[in-house]
Amino acid sequence: MNTTSLQHEVVLEGLENPWDMAFLDDGTMLFTEKCRGLSVRMPDGTVNALYGVGETDGFAGNGADLFCEGQAGMMGVAFDPEFEANRRIYVYSTSNMSDPHTNRLMRFTVNDDFTAVADRTDIVDDVPYKMAASDHPFGGPGAHNGGRVRFDANGHLFLTTGDTHNGEVPQSPTMMGSKVLRIDTDGNAIAENSPPDGFDPRTYTYGHRNVQGIAFHPETGAAITAEHGPWHSDEITILENGGNAGWDPRPNMAGRGDCPDGYCGYSPNQEGGMNRYERAAFMPMTDFDTYPDAMPPVWNNNGWSQGTSSAAFLEGDAWGDWDGAMVVGIMGIGFGGTPIGQRIDVIQFNADNTDVEDVTEMTLPMEPGRFRSVVMGPDGSLYTAVDEGMIHKLTPGG
Repeated sequence: MNTTSLQHEVVLEGLENPWDMAFLDDGTMLFTEKCRGLSVRMPDGTVNALYGVGETDGFAGNGADLFCEGQAGMMGVAFDPEFEANRRIYVYSTSNMSDPHTNRLMRFTVNDDFTAVADRTDIVDDVPYKMAASDHPFGGPGAHNGGRVRFDANGHLFLTTGDTHNGEVPQSPTMMGSKVLRIDTDGNAIAENSPPDGFDPRTYTYGHRNVQGIAFHPETGAAITAEHGPWHSDEITILENGGNAGWDPRPNMAGRGDCPDGYCGYSPNQEGGMNRYERAAFMPMTDFDTYPDAMPPVWNNNGWSQGTSSAAFLEGDAWGDWDGAMVVGIMGIGFGGTPIGQRIDVIQFNADNTDVEDVTEMTLPMEPGRFRSVVMGPDGSLYTAVDEGMIHKLTPGG
């Protein structure tokens, strides 16, 4: 398709770090703001504030235990596939209900006129949260929570999590950071999950760094993740049930010595710029030497780390050759000589859907931003939330 023909509309603006969206077929849109809470935009444009973070004013209800700090707060959101029958939605947020604090996947029901939620049930309550600052870039509390919530075509619920700057988490069988969880709507493991012996049965894959994007291939159904790299090698990976993504930032292994605060994730030379391939040799995103059976990424952003965030698949004839292609939002970092790279990439797979065949930067009809979320709407448009406070609508043709 001619990418210059994209039409653009600002759907919402003046938001505070919008993080994710979810749609019903009639255009009803749930959206989260990291430090404010959950709201819904109705098809007529009316916005109802449903569930606030902490004591945030203006919401129909509030979670007194919810808070935001650093990268943590209210993140992913999804409608239940059977929403019309059960009125259920799912929201991932950070909570101080336990000590240490955790990230929780909450289930709610929504009333008939979309003005309030009720029946909060925390179906996952044990995803790690980073409590204290550490000697790392972006080293404050709340780092690396993952945060995307998505259903596949089988009605299985997927939740992505992060390593919280803790070197022990990615390869841990029991700590639920650095994992992709596959569960039912009560939070129970899907029976077909096949992690290694001794692992929490909710584990679909493990050994991740910080997965903020997951989408499902429209032909194969495969779960595909988009993941932030450590100053190098953002990755897109086709997941394998029970697979290891190969991230292991523990000190004193794989030829490394001690690292700051027990985490080698930004080493060596963690605060300064250096050649990305030298970084990758010291602290690989996917460590095939240690884990030769690790899941191989199908794309690594030419070795750069630029904040690869959300992912979705384009749908509809109006997208032309891009119908069925994957899009990823890239937030841009610009650290240590890295190009900022705020953009949306269109990723096309080969005929067997096993590898990336082509990557095209989408020509945008508006100024780029930190593209936190990309979601297909029921109208065939691509919706994207940027940290700067807007939700954009991109429509092909015109």
